[in-house]
Amino acid sequence: PRALRERGERAELMSPDQQLYGKLIFQSPSFRAGVAFARPVRKEGWMQLDLVNVFGNGPLTGNPLAVVRGGAALDSAQMLALTRWLGFSETTFLLPPTDSGADYRVRIFFPAGELLFAGHPTLGSCHAWLAAGGMPRSADMIVQQCDAGLIPLRRDERRLAFRAPPLRRGGLLEAELKDEAIRLAGVSPEAVIGAVHADNGPGWRLLHLESAEAVLAANPAARAPVGSDIGLIGACAPGSATQWELRAFFADPNGRLIEDPVTGSLNAAAAQYLFGAGLASDSYRAAQGRMTGADGLVHASIDRAGAVWIGGQVATIASGAALQLPGHLA
Repeated sequence: PRALRERGERAELMSPDQQLYGKLIFQSPSFRAGVAFARPVRKEGWMQLDLVNVFGNGPLTGNPLAVVRGGAALDSAQMLALTRWLGFSETTFLLPPTDSGADYRVRIFFPAGELLFAGHPTLGSCHAWLAAGGMPRSADMIVQQCDAGLIPLRRDERRLAFRAPPLRRGGLLEAELKDEAIRLAGVSPEAVIGAVHADNGPGWRLLHLESAEAVLAANPAARAPVGSDIGLIGACAPGSATQWELRAFFADPNGRLIEDPVTGSLNAAAAQYLFGAGLASDSYRAAQGRMTGADGLVHASIDRAGAVWIGGQVATIASGAALQLPGHLA
C-alpha cells in the first residue's frame, strides 16, 4: 500500500505528457521485454539516455528528442549508428565544452549524418543539460557550443528559446533548384509566391506558398536525393490561433522523403525571411506538424538588436535510461 501511495503521489507531480508517455511505455511490448527507462546509472561503461519533447502544444504533441549523456567515448560512427537505431528524427550527445564561452557542447545527429545546427535538438539538449544539474555561467543566458558556433539560449517560466544563427546561404533559389523543390514537395507552381535559400546548417530550400491551406494540401514525393531539405510556409487566415503554417521534408539515408514533426532550424530560417521581408513584425506563433499528428507550436520574435529568437515548450518525458557503451555490450 505504501508503495502504491508513493507511486500515486509521483504521478500527481508528473506533467500530462509524462503520464501519457508513461502509460504507453509501461504497456508496450518493449517494456515487458525489459527495455525501459531506468534510474540514472553512473558507472563505467554506461551512458544515460533522456527522452525530451520539444515544441509541444499539449500531451503527445511536439517533436521527441533523444539526448545522450556520458557518451564522450563514442566516435562519430558510433553516434550515428546509435541515432539510426533509436529512430528519432535527431539524437544529440551532450559533451564538455571546448570553447571557454560555452556552458556545454552538443553534437547533433540525424539518420543521414551529423548536423552543424538544428533547432529542436538545441532546445531539447539545453533542457536535458539543465535538468541533469547543469549550471549556466549567466543567470539570464545559456550558451551552447555546436558545430555552427556558440548559440545563446534564454528561458522563462513557460519556454526555452534560442537565438537563430546567421544563415550560411540566403537569397533567391535558382530556377532549377526551385523547380525541383516544387516537384519534391508536391505543390502547385501557381501557389508559390517566393522561393529562397534558408541554409542555417540544414540546407533548407524554403517555398513561400499563398496560404496555410496550400501548405497543408502539399502531397510530397515518396523519394528524393539524399541531402534534400524542403520547407513550406504559408499565412494562416486572419483570426487564427497561429499566424503561419509550416511543413518540413528531408531525405533519409535511403532516399525516402520524410516529414519532420516540428523543426526549429526551419522555423528560425523562415522567421529571418519573414522579418527581413517585412512580412512579420515583433512576434508571431507558427503551427507545424498537423499532417503528422504532432500539432507543434513555435514562438518566433525579433528583438531590438534585430536578432531572431525561436522558442517553445520543452518537457522531460523520461530521464536517466541506463545505456551501455558499445565496448561494454554483453
